[in-house]
Amino acid sequence: MAPDNPVLIENFTWPQLARLTQGGERLCLLPVGALEQHGPHLPAITDTSIAGAICRAVSARTAVPVLPALWLTSSQAHTRKWPGTFAVTPRLLIETIVQLADWVHASGFTKLLMVNAHGGNDAALRVAVDEIRCKGDLQVGVVNWFDLTPAIRDVLTSDGEDVHANSAETALMLHLHPELVDTEAVADDPDRTTGKVFRYTVAQTSRDGVTGSPSLATAEAGARLFGEIVAALAERVEAARREEVPTID
Repeated sequence: MAPDNPVLIENFTWPQLARLTQGGERLCLLPVGALEQHGPHLPAITDTSIAGAICRAVSARTAVPVLPALWLTSSQAHTRKWPGTFAVTPRLLIETIVQLADWVHASGFTKLLMVNAHGGNDAALRVAVDEIRCKGDLQVGVVNWFDLTPAIRDVLTSDGEDVHANSAETALMLHLHPELVDTEAVADDPDRTTGKVFRYTVAQTSRDGVTGSPSLATAEAGARLFGEIVAALAERVEAARREEVPTID
């Protein structure tokens, strides 16, 4: 039976954690977010809040243990134009994840699934996965909440392909933390990257740090999207628990 509350590793004593892994739990989740500007209407903690909330809800449903959310990640593309972005280089994020994986294994886990909520982290996290898997200590993977299903991806990109603080993120925050959303400051700004060959910083493509149509967001839409994300990730967690290393006969 799943617990009524999430299983948070940060609240365990070491004997309790040892009993958990010795009792057969091999998997833990790492929410990965960011601390970065999210336009004039959303808080800098948006991505971390979303990643943590998703993982806690999935933990309450499946009893999978969850690490504290990682908030200091790769956000350089937001530049220093607006206050509120705190970032490390992709190389440092890779090394942080690789070293953290060693401690995950030392605590008795053999599987680590990272749940990412910031698109700028994706490349670095995949490099970290490649380095970790080659060491052979952990089964390791990364999922972006916005790529869990085609339907979820369609919701995220409904107001642009390269979006930020858009309708989907704003809806999620209206559902999770409405007190942190400045609804009077909401302003739309279109995606200007369609058809471009090169990649650009947010400061080059956005007027105020937003890309998309946050004015379309509602708390009800956020609740529906959150439910879809949690259900999809819960399925992924149960599959990860069952999955064994494929072998060649």
